Amino acid sequence: MASDFGELVLVLGDIHIPHRQANLPEQFKDLLVPGKMQHVLCTGNLCSKAMDDYLHQLANNVHIVRGDMDDKTYPETKIIQIGHFKIGLCHGHQIVPWGDPESLANLQRKMGVDILITGHTHKNEVYEYEKKYIINPGSITGAYSSKSTDVVPSFVLMAVKVFTHTHTHTHTHHCS
Repeated sequence: MASDFGELVLVLGDIHIPHRQANLPEQFKDLLVPGKMQHVLCTGNLCSKAMDDYLHQLANNVHIVRGDMDDKTYPETKIIQIGHFKIGLCHGHQIVPWGDPESLANLQRKMGVDILITGHTHKNEVYEYEKKYIINPGSITGAYSSKSTDVVPSFVLMAVKVFTHTHTHTHTHHCS
């Protein structure tokens, strides 16, 4: 599968297990199995070591940033290179106002990234802003937020083509 689509990147966050939800939705558990994805990018709010362990079982490359409900184990922001894309990861509670496109674009410029991934609003969004992409995977468990109790569980699966450039130079010398 990876050779057809590129490297598969699971983007998720705002898990909130066990504080706001007991578990992942059953239909997601059937989809999220070890060895399918090459990368997991998490916007934080795991809220348990068990979820951290689970994410590390899904892929070899797991990147997590700290949400406002996590302990100090994770960094505030992280920059990851996948293929030709520089991807910024931040929970989003630091952005004021939360989820504001201009404020997110400011962070994107500051981090110098092509794609910015944030969470905190629990609202799934993918859009282009100033010729760059901003992704919010929403809440994978559908955990309530401070703005809504009606949250639809969601995540994002990206396929990133990784091109390898091979340059071959042939020199032919003709003798007369």
